[in-house]
Amino acid sequence: MKINYIIFAAFAGAVLFSSCKKVLDKVDVGKGTAEQVYSDSILTKQSVDYIYGQNLPTWGGNGADGGTIPTSLTGLTDETTGDNKFLQGVATSADEGSIGTSNSNSNFYGKMRIINTFIRDCRAGTLPTAQKNRFIAQALFFRAFKYFSMVRVYGGVPLVLTPLSSVGDENKLANQQPRASTSACIAQITADLDTAMKYLPAKWPNTNDWGRITSGAAAAFKGRVLLTWASPQFNPSNDQTRWQAAYDASTKAITLLAQGGFGLFTSTGNSAAGGGSNAYANMWFTEVNNPEAVMVTGYNTTTSEQFRNGNNYDKSVRPAYLGAGGSSSQPTWDFVKNYLMKDGKDTLTSKYGKSATGGYSLQTFWKNRDPRFDWTIAYNGCTWPTLNVSNYKLWTYVYYTNAGKTAFKSTEISGQTSTGFYLRKATNATTNASDLQYSGTDWMEIRYAEVLMNQAEAAAELGRLGVSQEAYANIIAIRKRAGIEPGTDALYGLTAGMGHDEMINTIMNERAVEFAYEGKRFWDLQRRKLTQTLLNFENRKARYGITISLKNAPATDYALATRETASLDDLYTNTFEVKVNRKLDTKYSLNWQNNYLFFAIPPNTISNDPAIVQTNGWDLGGFDPLK
Repeated sequence: MKINYIIFAAFAGAVLFSSCKKVLDKVDVGKGTAEQVYSDSILTKQSVDYIYGQNLPTWGGNGADGGTIPTSLTGLTDETTGDNKFLQGVATSADEGSIGTSNSNSNFYGKMRIINTFIRDCRAGTLPTAQKNRFIAQALFFRAFKYFSMVRVYGGVPLVLTPLSSVGDENKLANQQPRASTSACIAQITADLDTAMKYLPAKWPNTNDWGRITSGAAAAFKGRVLLTWASPQFNPSNDQTRWQAAYDASTKAITLLAQGGFGLFTSTGNSAAGGGSNAYANMWFTEVNNPEAVMVTGYNTTTSEQFRNGNNYDKSVRPAYLGAGGSSSQPTWDFVKNYLMKDGKDTLTSKYGKSATGGYSLQTFWKNRDPRFDWTIAYNGCTWPTLNVSNYKLWTYVYYTNAGKTAFKSTEISGQTSTGFYLRKATNATTNASDLQYSGTDWMEIRYAEVLMNQAEAAAELGRLGVSQEAYANIIAIRKRAGIEPGTDALYGLTAGMGHDEMINTIMNERAVEFAYEGKRFWDLQRRKLTQTLLNFENRKARYGITISLKNAPATDYALATRETASLDDLYTNTFEVKVNRKLDTKYSLNWQNNYLFFAIPPNTISNDPAIVQTNGWDLGGFDPLK
């Protein structure tokens, strides 16, 4: 990790101490006061580092929601499957958890108390003004980051900007807070981010500070916030001033990020990505000064660090039968279909694999796809360098052992994939099995590509649809980095003259592919009011996987040497049969409800703070999240 986080015991919510000798010469760690802490630059730095440690998201964006989402994001889109009451359509407000109004330093408002206490006490300290402002700016960013995590779930929430006394029934009664309007929350979030942008550097000069929030990161996050505020979820009347504000925010972010040396990652040839030359695959394996990493959570590869000592992602997504995997996040067939062809055209009109019926061939679904397909989706027969085996091939097919095709065996000896696919994205080809649980691969919560896509979407909503304007230019830049073919018109598969609806659909599909399995899909669907349409598609109300089998039955498995040396074209043409027949949601029909656009406030939260009014659409609630 580039920021040396140290976990401290919190004293009075925010007074944090170090074992540094310089500090011990000044402060008795058992009797330190806020005045002493926030008049010492080392202790103040360690206090703000504690805020980083509490609030930076982990892999997959986990924790970016502030712990407020009532259920895991897993399975709430077409990326993977899941099973919970929200997907079944029977969730009530009682199925919510808590938004954290109880007295705890680990829930939402407990963490907010630590942030607010830091801001208050740092302002009262005696550090030089410029240094003080820079510390406070980092805390303000995280206050904005955490509040947005609540707002996009519930709309307006209690807006607490100072530390409240939390002990005793009298204080509890005095501190009851009603929900602020959603617009007031957005105004406060953007104000905090504006202050952060004013006082933070475009790039931290010390390499040891890599990973700290920059002015560009604050601007980029403001762009994300205002894009959500302008989207149909919050803006059903399509107020164009909101889209203009979102466009301006991302445009400013691009300017500030350029000043700090940020941009699309374009380096090729990183062996950790499997020896490929695709920059999209390689960007995960460059850490310090990675231009793509606008907001990043860094990880160490050792177990000796007290915080961020490796993540479990790399281990969790690999096939279980390798003895070092967890087979999680298995892509569905529904999501795989989002990938275009190598020329950037969709699968129904591309020159690649076009069939007589107007679609590409299911039998060769893997062939000539967008290069991001191969660097994200692992499929039967693909070469997936893994565990230091550079030419490893993945096999997931089954073979029937009787003529009636009622009994079969899988070539996977254990933990077979339920969808026909595995997630390959950001897996390290050169990591040993014993090291997987301590992967040092950093998590990029905000990538530069998102800033470009945010600007492109706002531009499209404002009618900036010329081929030289942002909607086209930014998608072209991202597709070019991905390895899409430029075509004779240099539009990388885009069609000239697209109108609003076609461009927005193009942008949403581009976001799905570019940010696949990065914790962004659910939020994009929610803000565009597409979650229900996607999950309850065509009354099937289910997601699907594929089955790849040997055509002949009964059959025995291929000899290893035979399948390893045969070409995929030959195997898929003559030997394999591909069927979309694996209904993954078998216990129920997906039934995402209209009122899930904004979630209910948990009843225990309302009991704890009766000033809170329930959300419209839940328990006769009267709070309007659109105001």
